[in-house]
Amino acid sequence: MASTVALLTGLSGLNANARSIEVIGNNIANSGTTGFKSTRLVFSDSLKRTFRGGTAPSPESGGTNPNQVGLGVNVASTQRNFSQGAVAPTGDARDMAIEGDGFFIVERNGDRHYTRDGSFRLDEAGNLVTSAGQILQGFGVDDDYNVIEGALRGISVPIGARSVAEQTSQVRFAGNLNAAGALPGGGSVFNISSTTTAGFSLIAGATVPAGAGNLLETTSLLTEIEDPLQVGSGVSLFTLGQIIEVDGIQRNGATLPTQRLTIDATTTVQDYLDLLSSAMAVLGSGPNPDGLTPGVTLDPATGIIQAVGHTGDVNDLDFPGSAVRLLNADGTLNRLPFATSELSEATGESKRTTFVVFDSLGSPLEVNLTFTLEAKTNTGTTWRYFVDSPDDLDGSAAITTGTVEFDTFGSLITAGPIGVQLDRSNTGALSPMAFSINLGDDNDQVTSLADAESELAAVFRDGRESGTLDSFAVGRDGTVIGTFSNGLFRPLGRVAVATFTNPAGMEDLGSNLFRPSANSGDAVVVSPTTFGSGGVIGGALEQSNVDLGGEFINLIVSSTGYSASSRVIQTADQLLQELLSIAR
Repeated sequence: MASTVALLTGLSGLNANARSIEVIGNNIANSGTTGFKSTRLVFSDSLKRTFRGGTAPSPESGGTNPNQVGLGVNVASTQRNFSQGAVAPTGDARDMAIEGDGFFIVERNGDRHYTRDGSFRLDEAGNLVTSAGQILQGFGVDDDYNVIEGALRGISVPIGARSVAEQTSQVRFAGNLNAAGALPGGGSVFNISSTTTAGFSLIAGATVPAGAGNLLETTSLLTEIEDPLQVGSGVSLFTLGQIIEVDGIQRNGATLPTQRLTIDATTTVQDYLDLLSSAMAVLGSGPNPDGLTPGVTLDPATGIIQAVGHTGDVNDLDFPGSAVRLLNADGTLNRLPFATSELSEATGESKRTTFVVFDSLGSPLEVNLTFTLEAKTNTGTTWRYFVDSPDDLDGSAAITTGTVEFDTFGSLITAGPIGVQLDRSNTGALSPMAFSINLGDDNDQVTSLADAESELAAVFRDGRESGTLDSFAVGRDGTVIGTFSNGLFRPLGRVAVATFTNPAGMEDLGSNLFRPSANSGDAVVVSPTTFGSGGVIGGALEQSNVDLGGEFINLIVSSTGYSASSRVIQTADQLLQELLSIAR
């Protein structure tokens, strides 16, 4: 006899297969959705109607199986497939894909969600956001651009709005200092006097008189030096508030920085000597071969000032009398009170090179490095170096001096780099600015071999001028590296990923977003490639993992199942009709 149970069984088949077709249709519709994870429908059979239970075998008879008839099919669950989708390169640095386990973390208005869709874009504030405006979350950096893992924050890439500079810490040189060059005879020597023949003297009754037999002392006050144009008048050459300016001294054709001295009641001759020494960029280096010591000295007996420069032809000075001017307090020219005469020129093999370094603010600073041949012995050659800079702000361009030695094969034997400190007071930059000059390492070397002439060049220098953020890229560990216009690369942050014990248990919110559920476990926020999480691929997107061929096969199977279930209903209906016809 026909049963209505068959109708209900067929109906369950219709419902189940219809639901399967819905799932398959959704998968096919999202075959082009970025980061989409396909879903499958899982069936389970319904309750059984048991006509007879199973029996155990006995010595007299065999056992029998249960006699049961199924009552249809149920939709047991939907299972999301979190297998990896294909990763397609896009060439757009804003796009990201996760290769492996994990989700991007996005947030808006305090609501945190998770996604595999890495098609991010930049908003007006430079934040990486989803198409719906959720901000990509990650770890920030400190002032030194070190990634600080901990609290999540929005990943910001302010193109064109962020600037960075790098202070120079090392300059490396290579080249050869000509060991066959001539040894020096001496440095530039100038006499500075009131006229071409006479020195300076004090006015009668000077409060700081000169010693017996002397015309002038280093302790004498400038305001008590007699005007050489009015000898015996008691009129001073200098008055309070006037300014002595030294501008125009040249060394090997390059003009040295201007120096000034304002005259007050305590300004002495020694102060003036120090001004000249600073203007000449002279450093204490011991006597020259002619016995004269670089610097500025006074002959008390004659009142004549003598200026002595360093050895080496590149250290030769041009010191015209017009280089020293007396200015009124308002800066106008008063007169040229000093006469200079050159006694000798600087000689000897030498080499000067100029290079640029950068302070902590990225300001370019010019530095000069000079080498002069000092000695040749049976053990090798000795060269003296001089470092000076017009951008040193301590009152003198001269910075440091010392010697380096080379053996009989021309190899450098002086250990350690040359330490340099530039005064950057009141510039806003770190002061002093310290860096080192390296004359030899495994890659580059300064030698001292016989050659036609000395050659020296800076082959490496770190540090950069100020530059703005031009572009960025994302590394596999999620670190966002910014590229600046000055060639520097700096971390801007790190994209974080979240993993779940059971990602299939997450709740799908649509728009490629998920949130945890009671069966997914809590989010574990980590850096990419750590704790089993996947890596980030920049400039690429994860494609949908929908297998269209498999979906079409499933569609055929579900469609066939639907048709077959409808045939069951049709057959059961025919049987019922036959049963009813008996009663007519």
